[in-house]
Amino acid sequence: MQKKLKKILGVVLASAFAMGAAQVQARDFRSADVHPQDYPTVMTVKKIGEIVSQKTNGKYNIKVFGNSSLGSEKDTVEQVKIGALDMVRVSTAAFHGIIPETMVPSFPFIFRDITHFRHAMSGPAGDKILAAFEKHGFIGLALWESGARSIYSKKPVRNLADVKGMKIRVQQSDLWVSLAQAMGANPTPIPMAEVYTALKTGLVDAAENNYPSYETAKHFEAAPIYSETQHVMSPEVLVFSKKVWDTLTKEEQQIIRDAAKETVPYYIDLWTKKEQVSKEITMKAGAQYITDVNKAEFVAVMKPVWDKFSPTPELKALAQEIVNTK
Repeated sequence: MQKKLKKILGVVLASAFAMGAAQVQARDFRSADVHPQDYPTVMTVKKIGEIVSQKTNGKYNIKVFGNSSLGSEKDTVEQVKIGALDMVRVSTAAFHGIIPETMVPSFPFIFRDITHFRHAMSGPAGDKILAAFEKHGFIGLALWESGARSIYSKKPVRNLADVKGMKIRVQQSDLWVSLAQAMGANPTPIPMAEVYTALKTGLVDAAENNYPSYETAKHFEAAPIYSETQHVMSPEVLVFSKKVWDTLTKEEQQIIRDAAKETVPYYIDLWTKKEQVSKEITMKAGAQYITDVNKAEFVAVMKPVWDKFSPTPELKALAQEIVNTK
């Protein structure tokens, strides 16, 4: 009888210890974003966290810090690199100086339309770009659409002559600087959180971004004319710190990868709706949309940008693979 009691006690203690250990190990992965909490990128990372929590029985979840609360895109990428931050969602432009492959989907006019983008970034070309992150200390999880980027300012832009000499805010990327220079503009690299003030004070004449960023960052208040140049459809990227990733089991890693893949349709739905709503909000607030842009003029001056940022056969082949994607 005493033996039996000891055995039962042992099982109870073992179970309690296991539960305690699980609680000790349970944690929220910290993920950063420059956008607000109701933005599609933030909401999708939260959704990934819900799936991960469910599939790990609550061991892991994801807490998203939006509104640039943990720093600029550049700051948070550096934190993820050293493992001080677990995850980050940024524009691929944040990696242009680190991972050459990330520049290719940001080439001006490389995508014919959103369908072409989705097929290319969810196919072999996208897989190659994501795989390139690992040797630089990151795990690429997803490439998400972020709409077409266009120029907005206080005046319409219908052709290259309208852009000539304009001070345009660009992302902190050599590719973006060269793109603006090819248009004849004066590029000014500025972090996203500082763009509103730069537009308001006249530090820059214009900026360029998609509908949701134009609306949520209130840029339409300072630059009410949105000219649909649609020069770039660069993807967003979600990455995980390799330092943290390597502490997880293979099964846990696969759960996170699968969750990122599983939520792509969720993201596309959110993004599509957000684009429509953002355009409506800005139009009601008085923003004017210019649609009669001579895109052929812009396309014609971009070949030197492509050549400069695909200096190797591998990068040229990646660009061609994207172009050839049906």
